[in-house]
Amino acid sequence: MADRAVVSDERLFSPFSADHPYPAKDDPYQGHLIEQYKVYVAAADKISDRRQAANSYFLAVNTALLAFLGYAIPKESTAYLWLLGLAGMALSYLWYRIVRSYRDLNTAKFLVIQKIETRLPLRPFEAEWQAMGEGKNPTLYKPVTHVEIGVPWVFFVLHAFVVFKTVPWQSIAVHM
Repeated sequence: MADRAVVSDERLFSPFSADHPYPAKDDPYQGHLIEQYKVYVAAADKISDRRQAANSYFLAVNTALLAFLGYAIPKESTAYLWLLGLAGMALSYLWYRIVRSYRDLNTAKFLVIQKIETRLPLRPFEAEWQAMGEGKNPTLYKPVTHVEIGVPWVFFVLHAFVVFKTVPWQSIAVHM
């Protein structure tokens, strides 16, 4: 993300009045904070699992579609196969948008995790992110999203090639 989102303490942490059970941020507060942290980290992990499942689905559908087209194109009639190519292009674009959406959601979740860590004794996610150059130094770390975001475009180009090869250009030229 070009503009890094900001997570404010006021939005994340509840303000406490003097008679609240956590006024001094004592042991119960820390216990509840760590439990909420665990739940939130698990939720971030589930987002990653859903992201991987979406990638697997789109990869399988695009691969099956191209395999079918590879089987069907050499046949005598390729009428309407260009429609499958267009459908594949649309699927590839939707896949790209979903990858970007999950990237943005994960970015926000990890910003919240890092903010919660400011109230904990250790800040492992923050330390790991800094050790990896915050994703800015590709020799240390290249975010998976940078690779992942290119895969739908590869399929998009392959489907565009199918469209180009199967559109009945001669019929179109005759009708112009």
